[in-house]
Amino acid sequence: MNAVFAGSDADDIVPALEAEGVAVTRIDGVATRPALEEAGIVDADLFVLTDVGQATAVPIARDLTDDLRVVVYSRDSLPEFASGQVDFAVDPDLLGPDAIAEELAGAA
Repeated sequence: MNAVFAGSDADDIVPALEAEGVAVTRIDGVATRPALEEAGIVDADLFVLTDVGQATAVPIARDLTDDLRVVVYSRDSLPEFASGQVDFAVDPDLLGPDAIAEELAGAA
């Protein structure tokens, strides 16, 4: 499974995903269309976003990739325009990174 990750990783979701065998490509900076393409979003199975300030990346990623699962892992609320395009949104205080990573890797 391949994942593209955008945002900060204060809750260590990337190491948890990698421990489950997920190949993760991180986007440094803003997840713009060129950044998503360079990170390999067109071949990704999963897009993980932790910075809801970059929510515009969600519809861009969806537009670029068929069958992409989009996960928002943040304590902040997702803007309404993007919330309908997210498969799974979870607060890190409610479900830890290991549990999320196991669920995502197992659903592949």
